[in-house]
Amino acid sequence: MKRRLFLASTMLIPAIGLLARTRGARAAEHEVQMLNKGPDGQRNWFEPAVLRIEPGDTIKFVPTDKGHNSASVVIPEGAEAWNGKLSKETAITLTVPGLYSYKCTPHFGLGMVGLIVVGDPAVNLDAVAAGKYPGKAKTVLSDLLRELKASA
Repeated sequence: MKRRLFLASTMLIPAIGLLARTRGARAAEHEVQMLNKGPDGQRNWFEPAVLRIEPGDTIKFVPTDKGHNSASVVIPEGAEAWNGKLSKETAITLTVPGLYSYKCTPHFGLGMVGLIVVGDPAVNLDAVAAGKYPGKAKTVLSDLLRELKASA
């Protein structure tokens, strides 16, 4: 009996390791550029402004132009907030499904906001829409939400 348990466990442990490596291999890395000017002439822009990913994927925020950061605004319940440093690359891995809104702290009121969709955005879509967005950020977020709904 002990021998069968030992053999079973020696076969199970490598299988679990293989499963873990396979799961990690499926995770993707995405890049969001932090820009002074967007592709259509928008000032202070994340590109892409709306990003769809799978749970476990990593997003790297790249300060293509200096003077920007990435910080969470409204996130799904149970998710971790982030606050990147100014002009520094920031990488986050999102595992909780839902919709994440984020900002560039110094350019938030000027409309520098973005959305990340992890799986189903309906999880907290209303909370993101009801969040506090100053100045032009409110208009930009409204446009991004409209774009998100149109692409669904």
